[in-house]
Amino acid sequence: MDRNIRSVDDVLRLLDGLFTPEADRWSADGSAWWDGFYADRQRPVPFFAAKPDENLVSYVGRGLVAPGRALDLGCGPGRNAVRLAALGFEVDAVDLSPVAVAWARDRTREAGAYGIRFHCGDAFALAPTALRGPYDLVYDSGCFHHLPPHRRVSYLALLDRALAPGGHFALTCFAAGAMGSELPDADFYRRERPALDGGLAYTPDSLRRIFADLTEIELRRMHDEPPQSPHFGEPFLWTALFRRQATP
Repeated sequence: MDRNIRSVDDVLRLLDGLFTPEADRWSADGSAWWDGFYADRQRPVPFFAAKPDENLVSYVGRGLVAPGRALDLGCGPGRNAVRLAALGFEVDAVDLSPVAVAWARDRTREAGAYGIRFHCGDAFALAPTALRGPYDLVYDSGCFHHLPPHRRVSYLALLDRALAPGGHFALTCFAAGAMGSELPDADFYRRERPALDGGLAYTPDSLRRIFADLTEIELRRMHDEPPQSPHFGEPFLWTALFRRQATP
């Protein structure tokens, strides 16, 4: 008989275990799935191109976000980390996949980018000494929507630790009605074999509720960027920019 639940982390790990192994794209055990995803660099995946997100470029271009320390969560092949470094940010970039991180390092060398440190591992489990926070910008392009509902607790705790007072948090995620599962949170845990159906869709109101402790700066659909554009953009994604209250 096991009676070993005595902390929030114990509960979170218990809930992790309810999901099928193939649904795991958020923990260190999910690295093999992402390694396979990134193995072929020539695959016609739109966000494999060495283009930064249009919203990220826009935030800096309009002066909404100023260069400083940045944390890129789920950095993949490093397209946004490279742009952040070019814009003058000192960047920590984290991804589960060794294959993705190797590609990102190659891109960094090719671009002659400086000021980027790559970390391969689970951002929730990285030792505090591995990162150089607090960060003026925490950026997430496509990581958040791969988390099961209970792991939002871990995500918010990471933001609380990592985001500097007055700092900005920005993300892109699946937009309800365009891409991703719209199953209610509780229903994922009622399934015989819980899975995430490729990722969770969000509405603007749900994002505002989840990140209610932050001040909303902008929340919109990502612009649809044509193939010849130097920026990445797909309208099935929300882009959101929030700001943490500065210390009084």
